[in-house]
Amino acid sequence: MSLHVVIGFGPAGAATARLLAEKGHQVRVVTKSGRSPEPGIEHVALDATDSERLIEAAQGAAAIYSCAAPPYHRWLSEWPPLASSVCAAAEATGAVLVLLGNLYGYGPVDGPMTEELPLAATGPKRRVRSAIWQQARKLHDQGRIKAVEVRASDFFGPGVTDGGHLAARVVPRLLRGKPVSTLGDPDAPHSWSYLPDVAGALVEVAGEERAWGRAWHVPTEPPLSTRQMVDLLAAQSGTGPVAVRRLPPAVLGVVSVFSPLIRELKEIRYQFDRPFVVDSSAYEAEFALRATPVDEQVKATVAWWRERLTPTG
Repeated sequence: MSLHVVIGFGPAGAATARLLAEKGHQVRVVTKSGRSPEPGIEHVALDATDSERLIEAAQGAAAIYSCAAPPYHRWLSEWPPLASSVCAAAEATGAVLVLLGNLYGYGPVDGPMTEELPLAATGPKRRVRSAIWQQARKLHDQGRIKAVEVRASDFFGPGVTDGGHLAARVVPRLLRGKPVSTLGDPDAPHSWSYLPDVAGALVEVAGEERAWGRAWHVPTEPPLSTRQMVDLLAAQSGTGPVAVRRLPPAVLGVVSVFSPLIRELKEIRYQFDRPFVVDSSAYEAEFALRATPVDEQVKATVAWWRERLTPTG
């Protein structure tokens, strides 16, 4: 089978690398620190902004998956060199560049988000994020690279620990029957991207030439509010209903003084203060992957967290 290079080994990068390995591909993962090898996956330590070394690591690759992401508070300084480097690697090797994107570039909109919406975001982090795809799309249109972007909403599911709104600060608490606190309106409709579906979409579009040259939304189940998702997770866990409390703005203001992450989230708070709904019908009309049913998502997530939190030894 062919060589596939995955940049980054966070939740999405790890899920993508392991899915590719399961399909029998040769997989090479690029991270700054490297890792011990695992079945079917080679880990290489290098800084992906070093285009010469990245090109060397990607020689012979059929596809390059850009799944790395700097911390929020370093987006403005670290995204541009990373984006330029992965584009250079795609151009030098001829590999398909598969970008993992998000929905920030649209900015606040009324109604469900489709891929046809303009990238009209005005905040600095939203602009830098949309510029990554615009750069790759321009090179694609010039015939210099082959590029496609897969846009996901907030990650959810097995393997999602940090950064997810239904992750470490929520699921362990509800598994113990304790109240949980959420960012924004807990009753606003919200689309959640199930991690295995994110990886599945990245892998699928890499092999579909008709997908290249545009962006696609990850197949996504109908929106559910944070409160509804917490209720489903609590019911699956057997702990019964748990209280869902909105974090007061004053508390967020105090926490932001000490936390760069919370401070930077101010720009994207709108995603949880109002409906945030994804339309993935364009993807579903063209390709095979479908969103995992939400009851299966919840069951797998609770099982994964239970295993992770169970004391051993």
